[in-house]
Amino acid sequence: MDTLITVLHVIAAFSLILTVLLQAGKGAAMGSGLGGSGSQAMFGSSGAGNFLTKLTTGIAILFMVTSLTLATFSNKNKSSSVIQGVEESVPENATESKDPPDTSSN
Repeated sequence: MDTLITVLHVIAAFSLILTVLLQAGKGAAMGSGLGGSGSQAMFGSSGAGNFLTKLTTGIAILFMVTSLTLATFSNKNKSSSVIQGVEESVPENATESKDPPDTSSN
């Protein structure tokens, strides 16, 4: 189950990146009015705007749901420490104060 959601999460991430990159910026509409290349876009001058906006919203919702699901699953799988139950011991000579090394030359 975790693997399936992880794969779905990665696919949603790449799809979200692609749909955002396919969308024209807000300044592209101004260029199409002056004969720019915006009117020769793949979906027409303004036909793809609504479709890509809804597609981006749907993929973003899927991405958020898979993120929350994976976070919930990771909290349920508590990890245990390799050194669990080992008491920490302090060496005896570590508590004594050490004199600074003698740096005077003979």
